[in-house]
Amino acid sequence: MSYKNIIYELENGIATITFNRPKALNALNTTLLKELKTALNQIAADEDVRVVILTGAGDKAFVAGADITELARLNALQAKNFSKTGHTIINKLQNIPIASIAAVNGFALGGGTEIAIACDFIYASENATFGQPEINLGLIPGFGGTQRLPRLIGKNMAKEMIFTGKMISADEALRIGLVNRVLSPETLMEEVMKIARDIASKGKVALRAAKQAINDGMNVDLTTGCHYEIDAFALSIASPDAKEGTTAFLEKRKAEFKGSLS
Repeated sequence: MSYKNIIYELENGIATITFNRPKALNALNTTLLKELKTALNQIAADEDVRVVILTGAGDKAFVAGADITELARLNALQAKNFSKTGHTIINKLQNIPIASIAAVNGFALGGGTEIAIACDFIYASENATFGQPEINLGLIPGFGGTQRLPRLIGKNMAKEMIFTGKMISADEALRIGLVNRVLSPETLMEEVMKIARDIASKGKVALRAAKQAINDGMNVDLTTGCHYEIDAFALSIASPDAKEGTTAFLEKRKAEFKGSLS
């Protein structure tokens, strides 16, 4: 399928979605969101895809937020539908049954931060900037920021970011646990691809089970979360990849994981 607002690429089991509205700093409009939803559905349906990377076109922005020209025209009902659409798509990203990595190369503001924190983890360029500046427009985050950000960096730190609308640097984002690594602009994608290839070489069932156990367990008490892990562990050991992994270890060779989710 051809896209106008994103670029979709697939190579060796690694899909890359590039937000491609550089003149608008890759701001989210309705058309881009629809294309993102279609691309995520395409990835989820493709057994060959093992990792998805999200990044932004150009060197200025990952996603600089929602398109204000669209927001300014919304009434309350339209705003609710717009927010629900964003939540549906970002939930799909968070729950996609493969690893997802945000490669943040510039501004990740508003919806940009919300997309990034729905990924499994974030690698950021040294020139990356994060923030939830909606308060400066008389608004609040509408794509999950009030819920995911406190779970990631803590309630008080999230409140400070959301209440003030302040933007933080990549180094500050690393300090508070928002991102995993900070890299030079020149090496960002190289390092992201390196870890993506490493993850893509692992067993697909085990990766899915680990992701689901972590995501589901974060929303329940520890005892319930551990029960989730027990069930996920049992399912993973029944997979062909578990047979290959244990056999390869005993035979002192490198495992070649080829199992599928079906």
